[in-house]
Amino acid sequence: MHTLTLNNGCTIPAIGFGTYKAGLDSIMNALSEGYRYFDTASYYGNERDISIAFERTGIKRGEVFISAKIWCSDMGYESTLRAFSESLEKLRTDYADVLMIHWPRPNLELKEWKELDIETWRAMEKLYTEGKVHALGLSNFLPYHAENILSRCEVMPSVAQFEFHVGHMQFPALEYYRRKGILVQAWSPIGRGRVLNDELVVELAEKYRVTPAQICLRFCVQEGVMPLPKASSRERMRENLGCFEFAIDEEDMMRLENVPPLGWGGLHPDRAGS
Repeated sequence: MHTLTLNNGCTIPAIGFGTYKAGLDSIMNALSEGYRYFDTASYYGNERDISIAFERTGIKRGEVFISAKIWCSDMGYESTLRAFSESLEKLRTDYADVLMIHWPRPNLELKEWKELDIETWRAMEKLYTEGKVHALGLSNFLPYHAENILSRCEVMPSVAQFEFHVGHMQFPALEYYRRKGILVQAWSPIGRGRVLNDELVVELAEKYRVTPAQICLRFCVQEGVMPLPKASSRERMRENLGCFEFAIDEEDMMRLENVPPLGWGGLHPDRAGS
C-alpha cells in the first residue's frame, strides 16, 4: 500500500475513498477492492453504514483509516465534543484518524465566524490530546480562513481538504498549505464529465494507455495531493487504484497544470449557494 506521512508523524494511505452519497454496498465493495482510507462526515449520513461494512467484511479497526468532520450546525466547543461523540457511536469506534472542520463559516451572515472556528478547534485539540483523534484538519478553508487557525492553534492542522482537479487547482491554497507542511486532500479529484472529456485529458489517457480518470488521479499524486475519488462500480474503484502504476512526464504535467478553468463544482465558502 502506498502511504503518506503527516506533519505529526502519522502514516496514512496515499489514496482514500470519498463516501459522499455512498451507501453500504459501495463501502463494502471499496473495502474488498483494497481501499483503507474512508472520508466521511456526519453530514453524509452514512457513518453507521461504514461501521456495518467494517463488521461484515471482517476488517479490523486498526487496518482502516477514518476521517470525520464537524458540520456547520455543530460548531462551537461543547457542540463539537457532543457531535464527535455521536459520530464515534455511529462509527462504533473509540477514535477517528482525522477530524476536520467541514466548512469555515456556518453561514454568510455570521460575522464572528473566526471566533467560532477557534472554539471548534479548541475542542478538537482537546480530543487530540486525549488520543481520541490522531490528526486534525481543515475542509474547504481558503488561506485566510486557515490563517485564523494557524496563528492561534496549539495543535497544527495536518490535513487540508478542498476541491482540486485538472482545471480547478486552486493554486494559492495549494501553495499556502505546501509551505505550511500540511497535506492537501482532493475532493472531486476526477472533476465532472467535462474534465474527463477534456481533449488534453483524453489525449494523455491514450498516450499512457490508461483511463481519463487515472490521468486525473495521477496528476493529483504527482502534485503531492492525496486524492479521494468516489466510484459506484467495482471496476472503476479498481481502475482508480491503478493511478500508482504509471507516471506522467514533466511536460505533460505542465500542460495539465495549465488547462483552462474546468469542472468547478460550484461550492465556495464565501459565496451564497455553497
